[in-house]
Order: sequence, then C-alpha cells, then structure tokens
Amino acid sequence: MFTNAFWGMLNDALSKKTPALCAFLILLALSACSDGYVQFPTSPEGQRALGDDVEVIVLSAENIGDFTSPSRQHQATLLPGGRNWTYAVGAGDILSVIVFDHPELTLPAGPQRSAAESGFQVAGDGTITYPYIGAVRATGRSVGQIRSDISQRLANFIPNPQVEVRIAAYNSQAIVVSGEVATPNRQPLTSVGTSLIEAINAGGGFTEFADPRSVTVQRGGRIYHVDVQGFLEGGMTQNNPVLRTGDVVNVPRRRAEEAYLLGEVARPDVMDLSREPITLTQALTRRGGLQTPRANARGVLVFRAHGNDMTRVFQLDTSSPSGLLLGTRFVLEPGDVVYVLRSALQRWNDTIVRLLPTVQAARSVEDFVN
Repeated sequence: MFTNAFWGMLNDALSKKTPALCAFLILLALSACSDGYVQFPTSPEGQRALGDDVEVIVLSAENIGDFTSPSRQHQATLLPGGRNWTYAVGAGDILSVIVFDHPELTLPAGPQRSAAESGFQVAGDGTITYPYIGAVRATGRSVGQIRSDISQRLANFIPNPQVEVRIAAYNSQAIVVSGEVATPNRQPLTSVGTSLIEAINAGGGFTEFADPRSVTVQRGGRIYHVDVQGFLEGGMTQNNPVLRTGDVVNVPRRRAEEAYLLGEVARPDVMDLSREPITLTQALTRRGGLQTPRANARGVLVFRAHGNDMTRVFQLDTSSPSGLLLGTRFVLEPGDVVYVLRSALQRWNDTIVRLLPTVQAARSVEDFVN
C-alpha cells in the first residue's frame, strides 16, 4: 500500500516529465510489490546475521530430544479418598427401625405412608427417640452401630431382640458438582459411596468445553486438583476418589492452548493443543501438508518464545522422509508459530508475476515522457 504522498510525488514527476525521478519511484513500487511473504534465512551464513535475540536451531536426530517436551503427563491427585466408604448417620436422616416379632415397636409404613414418613428422624442433637429405651445417639454412627446399641438396650425389656436399622431418607450429607457439566447440582450421599466420576456423570457428564485434566475438589478449606482424564485413560484409580460430605467438585472450562500454522501450508489454521499433544508432522498433515510446489520443504520453521526476550526458531528439513519422521518427535507447545517458507523459485515466479503489470506501466511512462 502506498501513501497519498507517494502518488503525489509520482504525479508531480510525471507532470514535470522528470524521467529519473519517475524511474526511482516506480522501482520503489516494484520492490514493495515483491515483498508479500516472510523472508527468513535458511543458510548458516544468513542466520548468523540475525540479532542476538534470535536463536536458530536446525533440528536433527541428535538434538531433537533436547528441545521437544514430552507430552503432558497425568498427575496423581493428593486428595485423600480411599475406596472404602461407610455412611455415618447425621442430623436430618430418617431411620427405619424394625424389631422382628414385635410389630408394636415398628411404625407401619402402609400404602399412604412411605418408609421415610414412618421412620425416626435424627434430631438436631443427633439422637432418635425409641420406645422403651429413649434417646439413642445416631449422629456419627453407622447403621450397624445404631442397631447394636438398640439391640443391647432392648434386651433389658425383650428377650433376644432381632433388630434391623435402615436409612429411609438420606438428608444429612451431600456434595456439590459445578462448572462444565451438563447439569450442575447438589447430590445426596448414600450408604453406597459416590466416586468422583460417578458424581460427574450424575451431573450430566462433561460438556464439550470441560477440561477433565484440571478438575478440582474443595475439601476442608483446601483445593485439590484431580486429573480425571488420568483415571479414564491412564487407569490411575487414585484419581477417582470416593467423595465425602461437603466436597465441592468444580469442572473448569478448558483454556485455549493453540499453535498457529502459517505460510505455504495447504490450509493455514489454528491448532487446538488442549485436547491432545500434537507433533509438528501431525499438525502439517492435518492441514493438508505443504503446499507444493510453492513450499520450501527445507524451510519448515517453528517460532517459540524462550524466556522474556529470546525467540527460538527451529528449522526442520522435510524434503526427505527422515525429516517427516523427525517431525513426529517434535511436540508443539501452546503459542508456537509454524511457518513454512516459500521456495526460492516460487518467490522469483511470484515476483515476476507481480512485477509484470508495473513494468508495463513503467514502459508506458517512459513512452509518455519520450
């Protein structure tokens, strides 16, 4: 693009019929027209002329291991949570107590009353009141402990009582599932333990924007990170802990982790690296490969920030099959810019094509001046 000042100078030169100035301005236009692509030296001599803030590294089988990071490994969570689970009764739970052969001690459910409606609700002080024996501590106990307590105390009134205690309604313990799940909700805990993946599934499962590798569980004022994908794909059972009452599960939104493919690629595009590790060869292949014959197979570059001020430029020669194989070992990182240079022959051809109209215009000017 040229400024109005440039065109003004050219018009002025034409009006004054000054061939030298006309030629200079037109040559200036020619040089600008030919600069429609990124130029980067591929020779060692040219690369040495780059500034100190640019480090060029030619990838080879010997050094590629030093510059490619291994794919992100799954991490074991520090969240305590064994597989054993015993439900501890709490205030608000409703207990159903049955004493066999003694129907007078059992509140009938009947067709109009559910077991929850006919049971004993644990009071705020943590007890239930049962005939003959009075208050029975329930909070913090398992149903087995409550059954044993009632049996022992009823034995003072009934010979060999056969007691059964069940939880008719679970009201005291719950967890919360929030974030990128289909239906965030509050889920009561029951006598059957709830694992993390079960809780997420009960919330409708992950949304398409969820990041399963960065799930958090807040417990006791501390936030634990849980790589759920490590359980799903890596079999890390510790990353599917049994949840406890009060746990708050949060599934975060997946953060953008992108690399960019530019230059002589069949389909320049953005690559999403957040779902899986992608190698350089994979990225090029998924975007249709190099744009032949325009691309310079020796000039596949990866620009990567290094520290605060440095830029590393990795150069890969893909003109041979070994180069493409080498690219399968180079894992892209978020922020990488992959640029495929244009071949020297194509640059020349493009330059000629772009210059022809301008050369013809120059001849017209010369004819006009003469």
